[in-house]
Amino acid sequence: MATIEECRSALDKLSENLAGADGDVRTAAALDRSLSCHITDLDVTFASRLRDGRIEVLDTLQGPPPERAEIRLTMTGDDLVSMVNGELHFAKAWGSGRVRLEAGLLDLVRLRKLL
Repeated sequence: MATIEECRSALDKLSENLAGADGDVRTAAALDRSLSCHITDLDVTFASRLRDGRIEVLDTLQGPPPERAEIRLTMTGDDLVSMVNGELHFAKAWGSGRVRLEAGLLDLVRLRKLL
């Protein structure tokens, strides 16, 4: 089971990957939205901001997110680490229900470029 520190490192790595992306991926990540990532097996939420193609973690909270972020991710810590390391494809994990992504329709259309 991934630790809180490993999950935080994975989010930092994801942020670096998004910031260094080109083309459609960079455009899709160039949103300014609140983002939460709830790690179900640790019952921890990373309250963040997606801005200028980077994820800025603002707080680490115990339990589910207290406020509804504009973009919401839910998964296990192992799945987060595996996705960021390229061992688990997001679309496959999302399609099988291992990862949950919730956002407004326009954001979902834009974020699909990241898949």
